[in-house]
Amino acid sequence: MRHIASRDNPDYRAWLRLAQGRPGRHDARVILEGEHLCRAWLEHKGPPPVLVVGESALSLDWVGPIWQACARGRRVVLQNNLAAVLSQVEHGPAVFFIVETPAPEPPARITAGCLWLDRVQDPGNLGTLLRTAAAAGLRQAFLSDGCASAWSPKVLRSGQGAHFALEIHEHADLSALARRLDIPLAATTLEKAEILYVKDLRQPCVWLFGNEGQGVADDLLEQADWRVHIPQSAAVESLNVAAAAAVCLFEQRRQQLVAAVRARTARREQG
Repeated sequence: MRHIASRDNPDYRAWLRLAQGRPGRHDARVILEGEHLCRAWLEHKGPPPVLVVGESALSLDWVGPIWQACARGRRVVLQNNLAAVLSQVEHGPAVFFIVETPAPEPPARITAGCLWLDRVQDPGNLGTLLRTAAAAGLRQAFLSDGCASAWSPKVLRSGQGAHFALEIHEHADLSALARRLDIPLAATTLEKAEILYVKDLRQPCVWLFGNEGQGVADDLLEQADWRVHIPQSAAVESLNVAAAAAVCLFEQRRQQLVAAVRARTARREQG
């Protein structure tokens, strides 16, 4: 165990840059803060390389098990005033994991339902989209150039641990990736589109959502196999992209669950 009490400590200065979303040029790490994100990392990835805990946080009941679980890594105690500066959450518990940013290999073929995002720029939207995708049972997300950084502190907080249930591929060339699809590509649009609720969504598909102001790029939209729209009141012009994704993903999940229940019922009746 190490104890850091100086703001000039090189490790501390590097961690502070991570927390502020400005890592060094060759620093591929990310900082996770708080009980929820740290527990999610432990559940999906195991102990982190580095655990950093503020002095006062050591007395918290939930910190003890995390401290013990991280015995195989490097454990660091920060002086309270330094921990307060490092924290990006007001009155946060000052518990941090320093981890390598996951960088999965792109698949040779895409055969399972996943999320594609085209230039989604708002960190809150991006984190919510990832959280929604994970909750709907998707396991991969592909983000084009122009999207907010998936591993920035704001996106991590908004994602609430969804990052660790997903394979996240950043800087993806979505147009080129379309050639690897073995399932339909679905996009929301008002042009030549079917109503979402009458579309048969029982089979897996790739869901494509676009920029908050411009939507999906024209070249990508042309490659979509399915075009759907969400009927809504004329009181507003459009739905927020994260809200639209939630409607689409959970309508598909509803249809798939209903089909599964009906199939089980039919098998019981036949047996």
